[in-house]
Order: sequence, then structure tokens, then C-alpha cells
Amino acid sequence: QVQLVESGGGLVQAGGSLRLSCAASGRTTSGYAIGWFRQAPGKEREFSATISRNGDNIYYADSVKGRFTISRDNAKNTAYLQMNSLKPEDTAVYYCAAGPFTSTMRTPPYKVNYWGQGTQVTVSS
Repeated sequence: QVQLVESGGGLVQAGGSLRLSCAASGRTTSGYAIGWFRQAPGKEREFSATISRNGDNIYYADSVKGRFTISRDNAKNTAYLQMNSLKPEDTAVYYCAAGPFTSTMRTPPYKVNYWGQGTQVTVSS
């Protein structure tokens, strides 16, 4: 079993930055692709970014491309999402997930083995 815990969310003004962390415990996540997803009130959970097991392959949703950067440190069993130039429409609960492949995280239905509990990001205008 893998437990994922997100942190780093909060309230930020439009144009600001936040860095989310996803810390894993229980087992190493080096054998999994990691994804970041978000869910705004009244909307479906949507893909934001994903990174392969060794970090060689990275994909972003068009809505965050050029503003968000996903990374991982397998030695620390932690993944990150650096979010810059935040917009009010980025407001959502952000979830990290571990799954078998980046390809199965990019479009629904998402194939994920483990989900974190989520962290709230609120961007004020």
C-alpha cells in the first residue's frame, strides 16, 4: 500500500505562485508514474500533469502548459507541482496520484492505483 499526502495549497492572488508537494509513505513510488489532478466545485476531476517513473516523460494539460511544472525526487519519495502565473480558474482541490503509466492518467477514465486526499488551492482575482 502507498499513502499519498499533498501539501502546499493555500490562498494566493492571481499571478502568484504555489508549490505543491506529494509525499508518499508505505512503499516507494519509484515504480509508478505520478499525476496531478484537480477538481473545481461542481466539475469533474481533471488531469493537470503527469511524470513517468524516471522523470523522462512529462505531459501537461493545455490549461496549465507553460505555467505549471511537475517534478519528482524518487530518493525522497516525493513529487512536486510548481504553479506559476496562477489564475482564478485554477481554483480547485488538487490531488496527486500514483499509477502504472503516464498515458493512462491523461484522459478519463483515469487508471490510478493510489490517490491522495487533496489540498485546496484558491486563487483570488
